[in-house]
Amino acid sequence: SALHRVPPGFCLTAEAHRRAAAQGCLTPQLRDALAVSYAALAERTGHAEPCVAVRSSAIDEDGPTASFAGQHDTYLNIAGLEALVDAVERCWASARAEQVLVYRRQHGLALDDMRLAVLVQQLAPADVSMVMFSANPVTGARDELLITASWGLGESIVGGTVTPDSWRISKLDLEPLETRLGAKQRMTVAIPGGTREVDVPRLLRGQLVLSAQQVREVAQLGLALEAQMGWPVDVECAYARGELYLLQCRPITTLGGTRALKAATPAGLSAVVA
Repeated sequence: SALHRVPPGFCLTAEAHRRAAAQGCLTPQLRDALAVSYAALAERTGHAEPCVAVRSSAIDEDGPTASFAGQHDTYLNIAGLEALVDAVERCWASARAEQVLVYRRQHGLALDDMRLAVLVQQLAPADVSMVMFSANPVTGARDELLITASWGLGESIVGGTVTPDSWRISKLDLEPLETRLGAKQRMTVAIPGGTREVDVPRLLRGQLVLSAQQVREVAQLGLALEAQMGWPVDVECAYARGELYLLQCRPITTLGGTRALKAATPAGLSAVVA
């Protein structure tokens, strides 16, 4: 779409996780396949060691009735094969984390033979990160979109450590019904080998992070994705150097009740490691 970009990446499949779990470690064959895919991503992006986001995605998550947003570990700004291997192994380990097991029990999902894919995607160096719902997750209104946005990478929004700006948008004409300026006291920034949360400069706290044109562009993306998917969507996206990037899209699992504004699984993968 001319409306947005999807950062390139690849996926370690659930079958790869199953094989590694059976062996108790990352097998040499899988490590070699991971190295080949990372080298292909390096060639595609023009960076010798591209910085990537490494996210886990359970096969039975992010459906119409359950969302694992924020349950599994995510590692941002990972560079180099050794660091990537370590991040993949930590993603796999997070499948057995206590909060994940509790969530699975609550939703009647299997506790044994959990299958976990790992998504590796070039990190979009976000100046502004957004979570968008194509229906209002608080009131259940289907004729509204809700956008929350803040400075930096999306982890501050996902982790709930920042009060973002927010817009309630009419689907009829994509005009704001309500605009709220958030405190935006903290932001997540990339540092070598990972990320760090820092104070937002005081001047930026009092500014809306999106222009009117950007709000409209994000709303248009929400409408397009809802039409394509066939149901209301929960979207993570970002502006980097003025370009809009789509990072993830999944169904909204609850409408009409309060829901945490969290996002986890990116979209748009170009290669598969089996």
